[in-house]
Amino acid sequence: MRLTAYTNYSLRILMYCASHPGRLVRIADIAAAFDISRAHLLKSARHLGQLGYLSTMRGRHGGIQLGMAPERIRVGEVVRKLEDSGDFVECFNPATNSCPLAGACKLTGLFHRGVEAFYRELDDTSLADLVGDGAALRDRLPLLHLA
Repeated sequence: MRLTAYTNYSLRILMYCASHPGRLVRIADIAAAFDISRAHLLKSARHLGQLGYLSTMRGRHGGIQLGMAPERIRVGEVVRKLEDSGDFVECFNPATNSCPLAGACKLTGLFHRGVEAFYRELDDTSLADLVGDGAALRDRLPLLHLA
């Protein structure tokens, strides 16, 4: 299993914002901190805003910040909402499955249990759990633009 870069970047945006609570953060700061394309981050930030995870302010002194308390943001929920809903393996989708082993193979059940265990672990973790008080992350990812 591999998360898309889009989900990875989105989680980084949330962590960056959570580590700078109460501050408007610029996409340019996040792009510089992680050496990621500003365009990729803008797309992720827009989507996170639509989902309610971020609050956005446009304009010269604009930026983004968390749209809800980090304790309320569950990592599993974020990943589910951002990742393609495609099936982990072909046999997860009976409508498109062409595997001749379907029904006799035990891999399908094993993969289902593995994916569910993965999401259970993520569901048990909040953004606040990932960031803590934010000090360690702020040391590595300072705000470049202080508003």
